[in-house]
This record gives sequence, C-alpha cells and structure tokens, in this order.
Amino acid sequence: MKRLALLALLLLAACARPLPPGVTELTYATPYSPTHPFSKADQAWMQFVEQRSGGRIRIRPIWSGALLSSDMSMDELRHGVADVGLITPIYVRGGTHLIRIQTGFYSGADSIASQLALYRCITAASPEMGKELHGLKVLAVQGGSLAGVVTTDRRVRSLADLKGLRLRAPTELLTVLESLGVDAVNMPMADVYSAMAKGVIDGVIAPGDTFRSLHFAEVARHYNNLAIPRGAYPARAMGAARWNSLTAAERAILTESQAVWEAALEKEIHAALEKGMEEARAQGVTVDGVSQAEQARFDALYLRDSEENARRLSRFGIDGLRAFRAARASVQGRDRIACAGGKA
Repeated sequence: MKRLALLALLLLAACARPLPPGVTELTYATPYSPTHPFSKADQAWMQFVEQRSGGRIRIRPIWSGALLSSDMSMDELRHGVADVGLITPIYVRGGTHLIRIQTGFYSGADSIASQLALYRCITAASPEMGKELHGLKVLAVQGGSLAGVVTTDRRVRSLADLKGLRLRAPTELLTVLESLGVDAVNMPMADVYSAMAKGVIDGVIAPGDTFRSLHFAEVARHYNNLAIPRGAYPARAMGAARWNSLTAAERAILTESQAVWEAALEKEIHAALEKGMEEARAQGVTVDGVSQAEQARFDALYLRDSEENARRLSRFGIDGLRAFRAARASVQGRDRIACAGGKA
C-alpha cells in the first residue's frame, strides 16, 4: 500500500500545475466517467467549493478509476493516494460490517432525504459506525431510489409470482427473497445485462434508472415497483491526515459543502430515475405493483431478516441490535424520521 501511495504521489507530482500563493489544490478521484450522474453531482460540488472559497481551493478531478480502485478506495484515501474520493463501504469485504448491514434497516424511509436522516440517527446511536470510518472524514452521505423487480419474460403481479424466478439481488436481500421461493444469486451488476440476455437469470432487483443507465430495457420486458428499501451510506470522503492539514477556513468550506453535495446527488439520482422509466415506457416495458397487504408482508419479512442480520454482528463484537433498534425507533411513519431527542 505504501508503494502504491508513493507511485500515485509521483504521478500526481508529474502532472502538477504551479499554484498561486494561498491556493490549495485537492485531487478528487472516482471510478465513474465525467458524464455519469454521480459525476455530475461531483462537478456541482467542485463548482461550489471553488466559488465559495473565492478560488482559494481548487479541485482537480481524476475520472474513470484512473487513481482510486473500487474495492480499496477507503484504504487508499487513508494513505493519501488521493485527497478526496468516492467510497463504497457497502462493498468492502472487511472492516465495515455495521455500515453494510445497517443498509437493511431502512424500511419506511422511502425518500432520499429520509434515508439520510435515518443514517444520521443510526450513526448517533452507534459508535461502531465511526470506528469503521477511522482515518476518514466523510464529506457526503448518499441514498438512492427504491429498487423494484426487473424481469425478462415472466410478469410479476404478486409476491407469489416471484416463486421459481432466478434473480440477481444484493447480499442483504438474498435470504428475504429465498423465503419467497426465489433462487437469489449475487453477481456484479456489470454482468447482469448479459446474464439476462442469455437466460442465465430471469431478472434483477434494481431501481428504474437501470432501464437506461444499464440498458435493461433492451433485455427486460417487465417491472414491478414493489418498494424494496434502500439504505444510505457514506459515499464521499477525505483522508483524515489531509483534512487535518487544511486551515480552519478551508475545513469550514468543505463542511458547508456537504449539504450541497448531498443535494446534488439527490437531484441527479431523481433525474436518472425519471430518464430510466421514460426509456422503459418507450421500449414497452410493463409496469405493475403489489397490494398494500402484500407490501406489508414483504416489509415484515425484510425487517425480520434485518434484525437477524443485526444480531449476527455480535460475532464481530458489534452491537448490531442497538443500531437496528435505534433505526426502528426513529421511523415514526412512512417517510417520517425523528431521532431520539428530536427530529432528524
């Protein structure tokens, strides 16, 4: 890791531009291209920081995975490979057990705003969340559109129709779907298109934006908007050492920019969903839903499984049940979040 950090610093130094006195340059690294919706939000953040600082802070973006890796970005930021970067702790194999599992505690938090509020309630109640982020300063938390059921040939109108389907799903949903008779599998989302096209799987648990962003409208004919909860997680961060090297004024601007970055992400996620569903309609994809009773049944299964996953964290010395109970106590109604002691 030290050699990787040194190589990255040498590469950056080779490309460095002379800076005027009093100007701080921060590198921002992401695995996405400049045209991705997430990157458009990143660019809105960059513009705000540069304008708010009067040009005293410059952001130099490094796109398309040229600097940070997808699975090691947290460690790379801790070691200074980049100053700021996109992180995905929900996909890290070790060291982020609670952050991954807590994404399954969000039943009732349907909007991105409520997801972010609930994340902060969980974080406030669970010191382990901060421990898993040691060496990092979080600059933005990200939620997302609720997932539904995308299928190729078999139309889903009820939970019973899920039985016998082979669906790609995230890890936290595998046992829930298996209890409904689904042959649930996990695979990289990059492989899902070809797997559906070849008939290897019957579909995928995914939000509607994927009909356009991942071209699922070309291989899938049906969509059921069963509300499958989506959790929030820290998604943009800076290495703590780099953060501490900044002036108080610079840190204040970056702190202020968090709300701007999160709002930009929400805007781009909503826009991507609208474009995805427009594409689905244009390609003749059928759209169905489930009854309130069936949605309630799914929610109950989801929460039962989430509680069990929380309990299993004890083998890592983590009080997952405390985080789970804090989350459930904070959901005051559909899309209404209030942490203990006041509104989020």
